Amino acid sequence: MQTSSTRPETPLAPTARTASVRRTTGETDVQVTVNLDGTGQCKADTGIPFLDHMLHQIASHGLLDLEVKAVGDWEIDDHHTNEDVGITLGQALAQALSDRKGIVRFGHFVAPLDEALIQVALDFSGRPHLSYGLDIPTERVGTYDTQLVREFFVAIVNHAQMTLHIRQLDGINSHHIIEATFKAFARSIRMATEIDPRRASTIPSSKGVL
Repeated sequence: MQTSSTRPETPLAPTARTASVRRTTGETDVQVTVNLDGTGQCKADTGIPFLDHMLHQIASHGLLDLEVKAVGDWEIDDHHTNEDVGITLGQALAQALSDRKGIVRFGHFVAPLDEALIQVALDFSGRPHLSYGLDIPTERVGTYDTQLVREFFVAIVNHAQMTLHIRQLDGINSHHIIEATFKAFARSIRMATEIDPRRASTIPSSKGVL
């Protein structure tokens, strides 16, 4: 009797979802490397200590491996560096996601931090939109201008091509409000960028493109 000698198919190795982007202008020089399938490792050196702290939240709670190095015109203020880090991180996320095939696409999370409670919902839709509902009571946290929180998210939304809604459900401490926002954002990214095994080879849109 003849037996079959057919070998089982070898599963394809998963495609690395990584990107490295450098943005250089007359005001800043920013390098961002991201691995969507990381373990939460982060190296952040932007010259803005509070922003570095928030980037660590994105990496840790989003389970991204993230490296960010920025040189900016800090002698003027932190605005350009803060914005360009958001732009470059958004570009890196978009590149790492590529055609967005197989991802869950939508993410949401409600993060408490002591008295603060922040809700984030996002969609890697290909359509940039930010709905920003934070009411931060102080102008600064340490040396960080709290107006720059919105500018960071505007930049990342426009260049990652995502829809992002941020809602403050409670909170009176500026540091808690901002940190809870970044944690909720990170967990939402983690959810949205996970691979859905039931549609791993298709783009999650009825249009067939994002």
